[in-house]
Amino acid sequence: MTPILRFAPSPTGRLHLGNVRTAIVNWLYARKSGGRLMLRIDDTDLQRSTAAHAAAIETDLTWLGLDWDLFARQSDRFAAYDAAADRLRASGRLYPCFETPEELDLKRKLQQTRGRPPIYDRAALKLTPHEIEARLRHGEKPTWRFKLERGRIAWDDMVRGAVEFHAENLSDPVLIKADGQPLYTLSSVVDDVEFAVTHIIRGEDHVANTAVQIQLFQALGGTVPTFGHFSLIADASGGKLSKRAGSISLENLRDDGIEPMSILSLLAKLGTSDPIEIRTDRARLIEEFEIGKFGRSQPKLDIVELEHLNGKLMHLLSFADVADRLPAGADAAFWDAVRGNLLRVGDAAPWWDVVQGPVTPVTGDADFLTTAAGLLPAGPLDQTSWSTWTGAVKEATGRKGRDLFLPLRLALTGVDHGPELARLLPLIGRERALGRLAGHAA
Repeated sequence: MTPILRFAPSPTGRLHLGNVRTAIVNWLYARKSGGRLMLRIDDTDLQRSTAAHAAAIETDLTWLGLDWDLFARQSDRFAAYDAAADRLRASGRLYPCFETPEELDLKRKLQQTRGRPPIYDRAALKLTPHEIEARLRHGEKPTWRFKLERGRIAWDDMVRGAVEFHAENLSDPVLIKADGQPLYTLSSVVDDVEFAVTHIIRGEDHVANTAVQIQLFQALGGTVPTFGHFSLIADASGGKLSKRAGSISLENLRDDGIEPMSILSLLAKLGTSDPIEIRTDRARLIEEFEIGKFGRSQPKLDIVELEHLNGKLMHLLSFADVADRLPAGADAAFWDAVRGNLLRVGDAAPWWDVVQGPVTPVTGDADFLTTAAGLLPAGPLDQTSWSTWTGAVKEATGRKGRDLFLPLRLALTGVDHGPELARLLPLIGRERALGRLAGHAA
């Protein structure tokens, strides 16, 4: 059977590193197994979902290079959820509940004060058909709960191993709100059944949902998928990864110059037994992927680590990979000269300004620079010119090390750090170099 997986985001905000990790893991599993991936937009919450966020999800996934084979939008499928609810009512598994939110909250508090778990007491099951009909005629709008069958619910989780729940310790979940809107538990299972999803891989915060949904799969006559629940990621301090100020949204990271392969390299390995190393192509990540490599401990995500990976990627990207994002006129020689000093492609622009000028040189030792200018090799400069030149200056002045190199760097570039001058000097050129050594902005 061809594996079918799904990534099912709700379009209530932008994708962030926490939920895009789920997309990456499902995509890798589908591609490694020769399966298919569905992108399902879970937009049944019509008040919070927006078309703009749905479109942004597709944009973000495309930017990462995560393609999908199937597509569905839950807002197009309300009729399917209504039909499934009718089947559950007919079988006696879906029953109306008329308690108000305040009444339910009071019940939970009373249970907690008595040391009992806050589980719904199934009071609504005591209503007779006549009482239910009377309340409906009176205009009361119930929520609809799924009646769990008591007993053991167990599955072999791809990440967690053997998992077991007892239904008597779980509340009968609400599947339909009082306004008639289906909730995630129902719509998700209906779609998974109808689209023949075979594997569901998601965060461990869904483990209890899975126990409920297994019974719902069975009640709807569907095949129960294989489940895998990986640990959620924490921030660098060990706290819950949050969306504060959008700092971990794909949109923000893209605007900040973080490359797709840096994100993929980090999130494909985070929480696994593999070391986190930069990869330059998705095929390598697919080859290395194994769901069994995910562990139970909670991994930490540090944005600084992502930036370091991005810097390592700069060393590996060719000029062709970045040409359309470099300043006009920048060529392969320039990229080769500066990429080892960059964290982002955008960081190249200031070094193009250094090459092209004008630069305000720092010329504190005028006599030394005058001597150096007189020893600059004649003719066009190449990558051997720097060694030849500094060797001659060293012999003439007796200077070496920092005392030799720093004054030259400050005069030529205006700053005390940067790419190798052996590579920059030919790009600066002889005339600009002489002007800067003489103290002129050039």
